[in-house]
Amino acid sequence: MDYLYEYAVRPLIFRLWKDAETAHDRTLQGLSLFSKMKPILSLLERFNMHNGRLPEQKPIELFGLKFPNIVGLAAGFDKQARAWPSLGAFGFGHVEIGTITNLAQSGNEKPRLFRYPKFEAAVNSFGFPNDGADEIAKRIAKGPKKGKRAFPLGINIGKSKVCPIENAVEDYLNSFRKLAGLADYMAVNISSPNTPNLRELHDKKHLVTLLTELQKENRAYALRNKEKPLPMLLKIAPDLSYNQVDDVLSVVEETEFNGIIATNTTVTRPEFMGDVVTKGGLSGAPLMRKSLDMVRYIVRTTDGKLPVIGSGGICTADDADRFLAVGASLIQIYTSMIYRGPFFARELAKAYAWRQTEWPMK
Repeated sequence: MDYLYEYAVRPLIFRLWKDAETAHDRTLQGLSLFSKMKPILSLLERFNMHNGRLPEQKPIELFGLKFPNIVGLAAGFDKQARAWPSLGAFGFGHVEIGTITNLAQSGNEKPRLFRYPKFEAAVNSFGFPNDGADEIAKRIAKGPKKGKRAFPLGINIGKSKVCPIENAVEDYLNSFRKLAGLADYMAVNISSPNTPNLRELHDKKHLVTLLTELQKENRAYALRNKEKPLPMLLKIAPDLSYNQVDDVLSVVEETEFNGIIATNTTVTRPEFMGDVVTKGGLSGAPLMRKSLDMVRYIVRTTDGKLPVIGSGGICTADDADRFLAVGASLIQIYTSMIYRGPFFARELAKAYAWRQTEWPMK
């Protein structure tokens, strides 16, 4: 299946839609339509999410949730929550939608997505285009209900572009209030390079206030609804110094956030990619080593007590193994799906399942 995609389908897509964002939008339109075909969706989901005829695999239990397999879809693919019900059918064990902002916004000027097939990479400068938390909450509510989904749904929230950094806390809180009742977990994005000043929120003075207030709101939400507080994850940048990471981890511990997603895209460019556009965040294979080093550092620093979802440059089963071997609890992909095809999540989950059966990881 992957071979057919890489050598027949992908070249056709790239020729038909030379603009990468147009190809992305057409893909989402198809997946959104597919989401409505429930009988077909159910059959495909049963086969792909549970790895076909593989030995029976127990779900991964994390954050009080059950993940059918280790592979999730990173935020950024389904920004508008239009296609997420269909994505489990292609083998994803969890899906993270967004990034969603409190206010609707169109994002940055186009073109803002660039493919680099030679490097299995992409650069984006989207800037969180989305219809806003109010509208997207209505859209999510039309899909499978919380507690009845085949996989956990994460909702990734970020700062509205027009909101000054000093008002960021209230902006995030407004998004949380509108979306919390629909999420299985919430991810707080402070790491996109495409929203001005957003990465300033990594600074301890900003971060402690933001995470403290979000946890207060989370606990109040849980009390009102007689539920447990939502799992809260923080998505960080790969370009932090280790001293900055130490500050972030101290705040995460202090505020009792449940985990880290490491990492977002990078603003750096390797020397061998000299012709790559300079604006925006780089994702795909060239990011793998940076993200892997970050996951390894976080796991070692926290003695493995803080769950980490590894994300960034996972393009092969061996890449996935590297993240899991250094202590990642789960992984996420996005750019590699562009190059390896819609069933790549299933292939990664299948490879992991077989390796667990034949060569158990320590």
